[in-house]
Amino acid sequence: MKNRICELLQIEYPVIQGGMAWVATAELAAAVANAGGAGLIAAGNAPAEFVREQIHKARSLTDKTFGVNVMMMSPYVEEVMQVLLEEKVKVITTGAGNPAKYIPALKEVGTIVIPVIPSVALAQKMQKSGADAVVAEGCEAGGHIGELTTMTLVPMVADGVDIPVIAAGGIADNRGVKAAFALGAEGVQVGTRFICSEECTVHPNYKDMVVAAKDRDAIVTGRATGHPVRTLKNKATKLMDKLEKEGNLEEFEKIGMGALRAAVVDGDTEMGSVMAGQSAGLVKDIKSCKEIVKDLFLDIAF
Repeated sequence: MKNRICELLQIEYPVIQGGMAWVATAELAAAVANAGGAGLIAAGNAPAEFVREQIHKARSLTDKTFGVNVMMMSPYVEEVMQVLLEEKVKVITTGAGNPAKYIPALKEVGTIVIPVIPSVALAQKMQKSGADAVVAEGCEAGGHIGELTTMTLVPMVADGVDIPVIAAGGIADNRGVKAAFALGAEGVQVGTRFICSEECTVHPNYKDMVVAAKDRDAIVTGRATGHPVRTLKNKATKLMDKLEKEGNLEEFEKIGMGALRAAVVDGDTEMGSVMAGQSAGLVKDIKSCKEIVKDLFLDIAF
C-alpha cells in the first residue's frame, strides 16, 4: 500500500497531522509518527529556541517521520528557519505566506517542503519554486482559513499541478479520506480529529468542547480584518462578532490577544479561542493516535 506521499515522507499511511499552534506539540507529533503518519510540531509565533527544544523532544519520543509547521507571519520566522536548517528537519509545512525564498536552502539540507495553499495560483507558484507537495486546505478547516471549500479547491489544485496534493479541511473520518482521494488528493491533513487524541496535551476542557460540538458550532470571525479564523462559538466569539459588525476592530483585536493560549493551556473555553474545524461535529470521542489513524484508513487502498 504505497503512494507518492507515503514514498516521499517514508510513512505507512498518507496522513499529516495539522500544525495547530499551541496544540501540535512534540508529544502529539511523535504519537502520530509512531502511528504511521507524519506528525507536525507547530512553530506558531514561538521563539526559535522553543522550536529547537520541541524538535529534540520529538526525537526522543520517535525515530519516525515528523516535521515542523512554520507560520510565515511569525515575527521569529527567520530565526525559526535557521533552526530548521541547523537541525535538518525532515519535513516542513508552511502557512500564512509564501516560503519560496527559503526553499532552496531547505532542499540543500534534504528537507521536504510542503506549503499549505488556499488557491490554484499559489499551488502552481510553489511547484515552480521547488515544493515537493502542497496541502490544499479548504475553508472548513479550523484556525486561519481561505475562501474556497475543500470540495472545490482540491480537484482544481490536483488538475493544476504535477506534484502530489494533500487535502485538508473538514476531514475527520474514513468517509472524508475516501472523498479526498476521489477528488484527486494523494494524502490528507487532519487537525481537529487529533485534538481529541489521548496524546494531545491540550486542556481537557478544550477536548470536551470539541467532542460536544454540533454541526453549526464552528464559526468564522475576523473577516473584516482580512484574517478570518474558524473557532467554536462561545462568549468571546459572540462579543467579537458584535464588535466586528460595529467596526470596532481595535477592541476586537484585544479580545483575540492570548486567547488561543488561554483555551489550550488554561482551559478557558468561554473567553479563550477554541480553534477547530467544521469537522468538530464528527468527533465523538477521545482515542489514541494509533486508533485514529487506523480508523481513518480502514478498508482504503491507496
